[in-house]
Amino acid sequence: MPPKDRYHIVTLPGDGIGPEVIAQAVGVLEVAAELGGVAFSFEEILGGGEYYLAHGREWDEGSEERCDAADAILLGAVGANDPETGKSVFTRPGEPYETPQLAGYAQVIGNRLRLQLYANQRPIKLYPGVRHKVSGEFQQVWKPENVDYVVVRENTEEAYTGRTEELRDAAGKLLGKVTPMEVTRAATERVVRYAFRLARRRKSEQGKPGKVTCVTKSNIIGAHRYFEEVFFEVAEEFDDLEHDTALFDAFCMWQMRNPEWFDVVVAPNLVGDVISDNGSTSQGGLGLAAGGNIGDEHAMFEPIHGSAPKHAGKDKVNPIAAILAGAMMCDWLAGRFADERLRGMASSIEGAVASILAEGKHLTYDLGGSARCSEVGEAIREALAAGRGR
Repeated sequence: MPPKDRYHIVTLPGDGIGPEVIAQAVGVLEVAAELGGVAFSFEEILGGGEYYLAHGREWDEGSEERCDAADAILLGAVGANDPETGKSVFTRPGEPYETPQLAGYAQVIGNRLRLQLYANQRPIKLYPGVRHKVSGEFQQVWKPENVDYVVVRENTEEAYTGRTEELRDAAGKLLGKVTPMEVTRAATERVVRYAFRLARRRKSEQGKPGKVTCVTKSNIIGAHRYFEEVFFEVAEEFDDLEHDTALFDAFCMWQMRNPEWFDVVVAPNLVGDVISDNGSTSQGGLGLAAGGNIGDEHAMFEPIHGSAPKHAGKDKVNPIAAILAGAMMCDWLAGRFADERLRGMASSIEGAVASILAEGKHLTYDLGGSARCSEVGEAIREALAAGRGR
């Protein structure tokens, strides 16, 4: 598609710390857009667990259509605790789901399924200057040159379909519940092809190895064996790239011990969820971990941390994951609309973030500093304006 005069971005601030980090991400995007000669219009839609507590629904009617009409979506976080019970807020059966779902399901899983955002892309990248908190101490554990790979997680099926079935005996007594693990050829083929195309792009543009690793528990789970079988079939279409496989449990150890072994990793939904969060350890934690939910025509970007209700409203959490999610959004929009201005914005935002991390003066508590969330956002905006991101 051709470049646009103005890009329409829906923001879903959500719950807990979501509004705080999204505010900083939007502020950075506004500075980058002005410098890059790009026009953005931001439309905020409220929703999530806190909204459900107040209104009995996850968001207003028509919100789905507003998301559908956006050029891209920027999500904060969802998940709230009931002040009376202290437990996570779930929807009531039949309102609107057959079985209860975490309130905020509509914003996350609902958007993924409805918009067919089948590839969850999560970069695992360590920037210079970042230390790792291990056993209560901040130290340099991994080298930046050894941590730069991407997890591509299938995003629409396996154990995340939202279906749960009851298991009962002949007398009707409830014995337990079953969540089906669904793996289909169509969904697997498209996410595996996405992973191989990403590896090809990284090889061409960044000089990366051009290798895709398939991670499953195929030695035990039949659905994962099928995912792996389809992976090998699709791999034959990409004879210019390497491919291999790893078992889920062993991979969790290898990604800590030898992250330099990996380039692009593709996995079923549940496995991909776990290994991407696990991989964030080597990049400095979830405060630096961004993700994109990507389809052929739509995309939604987010920091992959949760809503962290205990930190909400304290201006203390790390906004960098949300800011990097904004950079990922710009990069995706650049490809979608053939707009190199947006590619430059993505690079500038990432460069500004890298400069702040390397400088080490504006770090939040999770990185060993004492800066406020708003102070980090302001420092990154100033770095952008000063051209330190180029």
